Amino acid sequence: MEPMPTIFVSHGGPNVVTDPSEARTYLEGLPERLPRPKAIVIASAHFETDGPTVVRDPKPGMIYDFGGFSRELYEIVYPAPGDPALAGRVHGLLESAGLSPAYADERGYDHGTWTVLRLAWPDADIPVVQVSIDPSRDAAYHHRLGAALAPLRAEGILMIGSGHITHNLRAVFSAMREGMPSDPEMASKVDGFVGWMADAIASGDTEALLAWRDKAPFVADNHPTDEHLMPLLFAAGAAGSNPRAEHAHASRQFGFFAWDSWIFH
Repeated sequence: MEPMPTIFVSHGGPNVVTDPSEARTYLEGLPERLPRPKAIVIASAHFETDGPTVVRDPKPGMIYDFGGFSRELYEIVYPAPGDPALAGRVHGLLESAGLSPAYADERGYDHGTWTVLRLAWPDADIPVVQVSIDPSRDAAYHHRLGAALAPLRAEGILMIGSGHITHNLRAVFSAMREGMPSDPEMASKVDGFVGWMADAIASGDTEALLAWRDKAPFVADNHPTDEHLMPLLFAAGAAGSNPRAEHAHASRQFGFFAWDSWIFH
């Protein structure tokens, strides 16, 4: 059996599940591009802790970690079960890697998790274990976090990093207030950053990826803070050594908010 791929997705706002878009269509089609997973381990940019935390909640609830959206989004329930046994396996692998993990006995699904999973696997019949990111730590830490879990791929377990390839919300909200105009200057900066990331990922240049803050262009314009890019490093690390990287999706909102997704085989 071939090891399960790992994936990085740009998850957007919660309205990705209700509003038509190329990104929504891509997420809905993920099951056609991947083997059916026995379980899913997901690292969302919205689950932040000091050091790694593994959720062993057998029945996670919902977290509506957003404001100002339509009422129907606050009524969505994604009832996928947790998997305490798998959580224990994840915890053990992280512990063996010297990462000193903790457990969370209760934690619901934030929108970085449930939006992606609801679109891709709407039946909610695949167990899910959540792993936190640490916004105070760097790319190398998150790559190592994923790498510690790489053995799970051989067991049919899908590792997902859910963040965003660009995440300048100030620019996004400004575009929304002004009637969604195109911003050529911002679009050019996104082109430069996303193009650099695509080259580094496709060429397997892990050294460059780990030094993205120093080497990539227009970093502050695309990621004022790091947390939404760290799931990409998690997914790349979880793919093991020398994976083949597939640029599975690329679309834009407002001409500059990028929704790139990568599958690591």
